[in-house]
Amino acid sequence: MKIVITDWQTMSCNDEISCSCFESFGEVETYPLTMPEEIVCRIKDADILICNKTPITSDVIKECRKLKYIGVLATGYNNIDTEAAKNAGIIVCNAGTYSTDAVSQYVFAQILYHYNKLHLYNEDVRNGGWLRSSAFSYFPFPAYELKGKTLSIIGYGSIGRQVAKIGDAFGMNIIINTRTKPLDCQFELVSLTEAFARADVLTVHTPLTPETKGIISKENLALMKSSALLINSARGAIVDEYALADALKSNKIAGAALDVLETEPMSENTPLRGIPNCMITPHIAWSPIETRQRLLNIVYDNLQAYLDGRPQNVVNK
Repeated sequence: MKIVITDWQTMSCNDEISCSCFESFGEVETYPLTMPEEIVCRIKDADILICNKTPITSDVIKECRKLKYIGVLATGYNNIDTEAAKNAGIIVCNAGTYSTDAVSQYVFAQILYHYNKLHLYNEDVRNGGWLRSSAFSYFPFPAYELKGKTLSIIGYGSIGRQVAKIGDAFGMNIIINTRTKPLDCQFELVSLTEAFARADVLTVHTPLTPETKGIISKENLALMKSSALLINSARGAIVDEYALADALKSNKIAGAALDVLETEPMSENTPLRGIPNCMITPHIAWSPIETRQRLLNIVYDNLQAYLDGRPQNVVNK
């Protein structure tokens, strides 16, 4: 059995994680990245494909007649034509909920960065600011407590729930906007309009769908407080980047923290590039070492289950 991994670089940059576990199943051929024009050549003889963001289109599937299984190194699988895979008898399995703790941690790293200003104090002390102070306590950069701030969460899946739980522990006022009313939500459920208008911090945890694409829009941004912080660690296209750039430049909102962009890797032409009150990180909320190892374990277990005749986490039943 031949297994091809087309984009291992998206899982490991410094060999801190190994894909050798798949060698127990058969021959493994690994590539750091695979360009669209290289895909068919590399996987046409594969029985098993393991990939993260490699685009597997219907045309690719037509050319790869041996392929029977695709294991996705991610929760999202919009890079794969799952319907074409189903029609070709190919099972596609993803890895859900592996990144809940990591992404929640990222959200609060950004919230604390925004409100505590430790980066500014660290830089100032390095530059001699405290040496020149006449008082023991020196606070030129105002910090703020999280307690009592309104944390508005759009989406109440596993990550949204964990973010709510952490925010509640900080004493924040939690409000939730979600398409499907949860049965066990202890927090206030609000409309999308309220979610924007009442937020001190607005964080988005929804999949990218036709309904969520561009919901961070000019109209919704106009509802927000001038002191509000926007965080997006979900999918880049949820944000209208031009509208957000205008809102940040005109100080209609205080800041934004984005881990995802509509075009990835980042384009030189993104309207958000270089805006002082916009922090952009390169899609790393999911990437702590423990998180990636957990993801790899799930993908390994998915493949083992498939080979044992009991496939799990199938997304194209």
